[in-house]
Amino acid sequence: MTPFTEPLTIRETASRTGLTTHTLRYYESLGLINVDRSASGHRRYQARDIEWINVLICLRETGMPIQRMVEFASLVRQGETTVPKRLALLQMHRGEVLANIDRNRRYLQVIEQKIQAYVGDQDAWLGNSELHRHPTRSAVA
Repeated sequence: MTPFTEPLTIRETASRTGLTTHTLRYYESLGLINVDRSASGHRRYQARDIEWINVLICLRETGMPIQRMVEFASLVRQGETTVPKRLALLQMHRGEVLANIDRNRRYLQVIEQKIQAYVGDQDAWLGNSELHRHPTRSAVA
């Protein structure tokens, strides 16, 4: 991502972050994002906004509920005195992410075993089926 010095429009910000303009407006309506406005009222995103949006994307993509994101954003806006609460919230979320990773690893093992079973069955089936090796020949011929 190339750095920028001029403010970005909502469309440019959407392109840069991968979020839709609708999602950016929604996040703003929830108080997750506070965006500067130009004299004409157009949103103008700064580098710090993009950094914050990337944090929000990370939280959301790792399964943090929107309400907890709103709580986190509110704590950030309240200043340094809320650091212990923010830390606790992030530590709790980290625990949930780690639990999801462990669960997904177990699920992946089951999927891998199933794939291996199918590959083994397919190899056996392909090796024993004259009809399958030569699909244009009849089974009698």
